[in-house]
Parts: sequence; C-alpha cells; structure tokens
Amino acid sequence: QVQLVESGGGLVQPGGSLRLSCAVSGSIANFNVMGWYRQAPGKQRELVATIAFGGSTNYADSVKDRFTIYRDNAEYTVYLQMNSLKPEDTATYYCNVHRAVGRLTFSEVWGQGTLVTVSS
Repeated sequence: QVQLVESGGGLVQPGGSLRLSCAVSGSIANFNVMGWYRQAPGKQRELVATIAFGGSTNYADSVKDRFTIYRDNAEYTVYLQMNSLKPEDTATYYCNVHRAVGRLTFSEVWGQGTLVTVSS
C-alpha cells in the first residue's frame, strides 16, 4: 500500500522560497506519474506540476519558471521547489501518485496536504 506524507509548508513572504517534500512509502510499481496539486480557499483543486517516472515534467502556466518538481529516487521523495512566491500561491498543497494511461487516470493516491501561506 502506497502512502504519501507532505512536509515543508509554512508562512513565507512574497518573493520568498519554500521546498515541499513528499515522502513515499510502499510499492509504486503500479504508478507512472507523481505530482503536486493545490487548493486555495473557495477554489477547485488544481494541478501545479507533475513528473513522469521517465523524467518528463508538466507545469501549470501560473507556476512556470518559478516552481520545479523533481524526484530523489535514493530517498523515495518527490520535491516541489517554489521560488518567487506570490500571495496567490497560498493554498494547501497535496502530493499525488497515479497511473496515467493516455488521458485516463487510475489508482491515484493522495497525501494529507501541507499548507503554504504567502503573506507579508
């Protein structure tokens, strides 16, 4: 059984940086994509970034050139490096693993989330 535990959230000023971590336990043999999603108060959950096990990445337009997703295979952890943070980045960030087959998603697992607050 796969479990995801996020950490690294907190309060940061606009323009600052944070690195979120997602620790993965259990077998991930049935998955091929990991990602970060976020949900702001009163808003729908949205994709932030994904990384396929082959290494390809995808980013939401709102975070391009500011956020970087990467995976540390030795530590079985996926990270989201967030730079130049803006108040609109404030949200609960969730780690996810899933199996993508074409445009379909199977067997997804979510973490509990970590809160990021960007405010002066």
